[in-house]
Amino acid sequence: MENSDSTASVPPPAPLSVKKENVMPINPKIAELTESRQELLTRIQKLKEDLQGWRTKLDTQVKVYRDELSELKNSLNTEVEQLRSDFQELKTTLQQQQEDVTASLRNLGDVSAEAKETEVPIVENTDENVQEFPIGDNGKEIE
Repeated sequence: MENSDSTASVPPPAPLSVKKENVMPINPKIAELTESRQELLTRIQKLKEDLQGWRTKLDTQVKVYRDELSELKNSLNTEVEQLRSDFQELKTTLQQQQEDVTASLRNLGDVSAEAKETEVPIVENTDENVQEFPIGDNGKEIE
């Protein structure tokens, strides 16, 4: 049964004259396919050229952006170094001021200790009930 189905589905070979008739219509189809193929190749070539153009433009933009980023980076690094220098100078100045204030406070403490050692006793004046305080070198009362 299987044998009869396979032979039934295959057409019998055509005579030689029929083949010649079939060859004639194939030539226009081949020409049409060739033309279509040529159109496709032309379109593909155009797409390749467009792609290369886009790639060139993209490469150019990337280079420009990289150059700009490099300039910005250098500028930023310069500014950061300047800020570091300024902060270091500020830190040094603040440390010096702190040392000056500490020394002034020590000196003030030493002056207070000296003043206590040389303090003149308070004399009460019964007439005016006024207290006298010792006077320092600058003409102000020492507390």
